[in-house]
Amino acid sequence: MTLAKLPARSTMADAIRYALNHREGWVRFLDDGRIELDTNSVERAARPVALGRKNALFAGSDEGAEAWAAIASLIETCKLNGVDPQRYLTDLLTRLAEGWPQSRIDELMPWCWAKAGQA
Repeated sequence: MTLAKLPARSTMADAIRYALNHREGWVRFLDDGRIELDTNSVERAARPVALGRKNALFAGSDEGAEAWAAIASLIETCKLNGVDPQRYLTDLLTRLAEGWPQSRIDELMPWCWAKAGQA
């Protein structure tokens, strides 16, 4: 059956058009077994950020919302780098309180912390 033989507004025609419009993605999916067919894992990972963003509306002030956003971003960066956020934040705050030099602040980023074997 070809698209030209179907009624333009039929469900089957819509499905065929959808497949044709996404052909590049389908071919890539079929060629590379590492690619997932759906985006559920990405959506699950993004859900806490979206929920947290909604909760930040009630942070009390612009400054509170900005502080919350910075912490949430740091926590998600930890997760993306395989770092336990609680251990990381404990170590980070301890080092900062003990006078960590500003010139070496980049060394405290989650990806550096993970490379140093502290994750």
